[in-house]
Amino acid sequence: MSDNFQKYGRTYSFHIGGVKKGIATVDPAVIQHILQKNNRNYRKSNIQTGVLKKYVGGGLLTSEGAYWLKQRRLIQPGFHHDRLKELVNLMNPEIDHYFQELSLDSSVDISATTHTLAFNIIAKALFSTSIGAEDMRLLSENLNILQEFIIQQVRQPYKLPWFKISGLMRHHDKLAQQTKGIILNLIRQRVASGVPQNDLLQMLLDARYEDTGKGMTEQQLLDESMILFVAGHETSANALAWIFYLLSRHPDSLEKITSEIEHVLAGQTPTFTDLTQLSYTRQVIEEALRIYPPAWVIDRVALEEDEVAGLILPKGALMIIYVYGTHHDPDLWEAPEAFNPERFSPENKLAQTPFAYFPFGGGPRLCIGNNFAMMEMQLVLVHFLQKFQITAPAKSVEIRPMVTLRPKKPIHLKLIKR
Repeated sequence: MSDNFQKYGRTYSFHIGGVKKGIATVDPAVIQHILQKNNRNYRKSNIQTGVLKKYVGGGLLTSEGAYWLKQRRLIQPGFHHDRLKELVNLMNPEIDHYFQELSLDSSVDISATTHTLAFNIIAKALFSTSIGAEDMRLLSENLNILQEFIIQQVRQPYKLPWFKISGLMRHHDKLAQQTKGIILNLIRQRVASGVPQNDLLQMLLDARYEDTGKGMTEQQLLDESMILFVAGHETSANALAWIFYLLSRHPDSLEKITSEIEHVLAGQTPTFTDLTQLSYTRQVIEEALRIYPPAWVIDRVALEEDEVAGLILPKGALMIIYVYGTHHDPDLWEAPEAFNPERFSPENKLAQTPFAYFPFGGGPRLCIGNNFAMMEMQLVLVHFLQKFQITAPAKSVEIRPMVTLRPKKPIHLKLIKR
């Protein structure tokens, strides 16, 4: 895709299977029009509302229209600052315990480490009461396998008949049902206990629709829990892996972020209020999300013909918003391949072109968990850098564009405990 934009310009059209028209863009004006200014004319494609929905349910990420808006309004208060403050108290002990138990050999696969940790964090934030070790193992394994299969279906749709005949479709359907069954059992256990907790599941259970005063059905609770569980660990895990990778290769930034953490916290456990003082830490995260955006592509389908910036967007066209390409556009970013957290200093952020940077999407469908994710990443960075020194840079690692932007190979770091 990056090669195509260099060849054909910031917006180009193509055909899928010789039939359906697609339009790919890295132009912030076009992107803002689709995601924000005229967002009602665009819906998610069948990749999310069909393939992804089949495996992770019809929650916020995969729902559309009036139902999505109803659910968004219902769940949004659960991610306000007061709720996030409470979640810090759940997340801090989980992160601290994980790093205390981390065994150091000659090197650590930081990408595997962040996936396990992010998985543990969202499990604790969503279900503060413990999940059994076997259920945790099954959830982690199943979700990884399902992601691989989802990507296969998206990239090789011509193999669908083979997936059905060979039994692969049936096998993955069973894995999805097993995964949903584990989550549903946790929901039922909480309801049966009658004991409220300060976690995301309790937020979903307590939420009430304004028009009826009723809560969500069991199926809705399952769908929204599944989405929070899947989206709440995969994106953060990959982002954290890339952050550590970049810091290992940029010792000046590593020294600066470590100094800030020591100055603000002096070795103490971070609180929600402390995070607002860690400005450079946040800049490091934001710059890493620019270089390696976990949600590296966004798709929409035009409901009616539209026009923006002199372009005609036909009805039914598949719109491919190439987040990675926009974040690396040399017309928008000076030396876009360079890691430079100063881009996100308060004064520099003011000068940014709207929708030149959108790692969490934009418009009404801006990721509902964006503040949760930023908070989580700051907490992990603080705990990690309080406990470990990175002693050697990671080897160069290429990207692997799955549902999220993963490292192609493990990221090995050499660490010593402080």
